Amino acid sequence: MVPTVMWHEGAIRLLDQSRLPEHVEVLECRDVESVARAIRELKVRGAPAIGVTAAMGIALGAQLSAAQDYRSLEQDCAEICNQLAATRPTAVNLFWAIERMKRKLNELRAQPISSIKAQLVHESQSILEEDIALCKAMGRQGSRLVSDGQTILTHCNAGALATAGYGTALGVIRAAWEEGKRIQVIADETRPVLQGARLTAWELMQDGIPVTLITDSMAGTLMRQGKVQLCIVGADRIAANGDVANKIGTYSVAVLARAHGIPFYVAAPYSTIDLKTASGNDIAIEQRNPQEVTTMHGGHIIAPSGVSVYNPAFDVTPAEFITGLITERGVFKPADVLRQFSG
Repeated sequence: MVPTVMWHEGAIRLLDQSRLPEHVEVLECRDVESVARAIRELKVRGAPAIGVTAAMGIALGAQLSAAQDYRSLEQDCAEICNQLAATRPTAVNLFWAIERMKRKLNELRAQPISSIKAQLVHESQSILEEDIALCKAMGRQGSRLVSDGQTILTHCNAGALATAGYGTALGVIRAAWEEGKRIQVIADETRPVLQGARLTAWELMQDGIPVTLITDSMAGTLMRQGKVQLCIVGADRIAANGDVANKIGTYSVAVLARAHGIPFYVAAPYSTIDLKTASGNDIAIEQRNPQEVTTMHGGHIIAPSGVSVYNPAFDVTPAEFITGLITERGVFKPADVLRQFSG
């Protein structure tokens, strides 16, 4: 599969996820504005992938800076960071990656400008490589929760497409499959942008993992019929109390899973945990273009002109509905987030 994001000869190459599954196209970003636009327009999406892309965007902007001294370069990078931070408010990995790049820049303040620029590229590459490694570690941790023969329901896309590679929720599924477990996956379509239909189904089919696509409204019926044994989703931000922000519709799946006695797990890296946010009530929820709801993928109009639209990109699942958090460090109860990850 084409890498989600990569650095190539002074540019950032992104697999354009807005074009999948009909077209597999690579978008080449040669300036910060094109990187920011790619994040805003969901050409790259998924919290970890957004973080990696932002880190590379800062490195790219630094390469293009005409600064001759550290102070000028620092000012240029601050503007770049602000521009990227303004793209999407909910996914905490974006802000985590920006802060990490800022710290790296500060550490390099005594070095020549050329060296600083080169090391910022190297740092962004380290973030990418670390993301792949931790996703694989997360997969190993979570695969122990998957039994042979189970059917797993997932929502949105938390796979290789949402990360630097391998995936979070789909990383767990992928690891279980690689271990020889005969599993089936049910993918919610994930309205309104159809990440489950367009991306998750496509990604799993690329790997030969059995997947069945359903509309979001079908999940409860399948659970009642005993056709789902496990739910695994990703996350865009996890608050200190264990509340989880993820793609809109995740909360509904969690409530249904609780009603039917089905374990509901969230797979996410440490960088998704935001200890500065006390609870889900404090998480900023991105509101997106009404046209995502009034049209289908490709622009086909499905609603009357002028209808009022509410289109939050994410919802919050309270910790009480979550069986466990799967991280690269192990599987924890949501109530243990503060104790496990502070310090």
